[in-house]
Amino acid sequence: MNRRNFVTTATAGLAASGFHGSAEAQNQQALIRPSRLKPGDLVGVITPSTPATNPDRLALVERTIKYFGLRVKWGKHIGKKSGYFGNPVGERLDDLHAMFQDPEVKGVFPIQGGYGAPQLLDGIDYDLIRRNPKIFIGYSDITALHLAIHKRTGLVTFHGPNVFSALTGYTQTHFRKAVFESVPIGVATNPPESNSLRPKYLLRTIRPGKATGRLVGGNLTLISTTMGTPYEIDTRGAILFLEDIGEEPYRIDRMLTQLRLAGKLDQAAGIIFGDCVGCAPNDYKPFVAAGFSLGESLDAILGSVKVPVLSGLTIGHVEDQLTLPLGVTATLDADAGTLEIKESGVS
Repeated sequence: MNRRNFVTTATAGLAASGFHGSAEAQNQQALIRPSRLKPGDLVGVITPSTPATNPDRLALVERTIKYFGLRVKWGKHIGKKSGYFGNPVGERLDDLHAMFQDPEVKGVFPIQGGYGAPQLLDGIDYDLIRRNPKIFIGYSDITALHLAIHKRTGLVTFHGPNVFSALTGYTQTHFRKAVFESVPIGVATNPPESNSLRPKYLLRTIRPGKATGRLVGGNLTLISTTMGTPYEIDTRGAILFLEDIGEEPYRIDRMLTQLRLAGKLDQAAGIIFGDCVGCAPNDYKPFVAAGFSLGESLDAILGSVKVPVLSGLTIGHVEDQLTLPLGVTATLDADAGTLEIKESGVS
């Protein structure tokens, strides 16, 4: 996600401004599970990141929500693009808060990721969200909101498709399991391959073994961006999953090195690196580090930790996408290439 310089500038003031909550508020919150979605429920759609203004694309939103038997409430500022890198922060916060405040709304769905979610973090009313727990789902830039909401409220949020995602049959199945059913998802792995000799998604064990812990993670760029802020990820005893798109191996190496130096990798119980689309060296702008592959970078850093590590699980920027409830207990089996979700993310 080649927006690190802009995101870092937007969030650098968070740490400098200080965090004046109590020590208890800064610690891991008790887990809160939202109610599962049911046919006929009303869900709110918002754009906390990149604005959605294309009317042809917006026409797909209501079609998508209705396909899952749900009803749509539009954010007041959907379809606008009126400020710095999109809608002003205040407008995006208003839409987010309005959806959590409305008792009729049972889920909050970002239309897409893109850029800008970290700008909201120090303006969110976390007490409002804690008092009104709801399904909140998305990925990519939405990772910033997952990290902050979960850390400040304890709400189980869902790393899964945005409204504009491809929503293949595999993606739909795992989405429904995660947010419509109040039973544990169970064992999740990649979809069956049509060509076992040349698989579309290659699962690879970087370090063998099994580990159990609470499930945390998201987009590597956003996890890196929020380091040093009140919203940085807590990986202690956790199953940490990471994913990204369009990052050359040397940039993946840089961000993983940051997490390693911060102790985030050693503190984890197990690590998953998702299938990374477009994460190969750039053939047109070669330089000294360009000759290293993603696999070599992962082996160099993740291969040195003392916990199970799996790469290639269908998390994030892939057509066939898992939906993962953040904060619940899960078991990684790096040898079998599976992640077992042992608790439901909804009540």
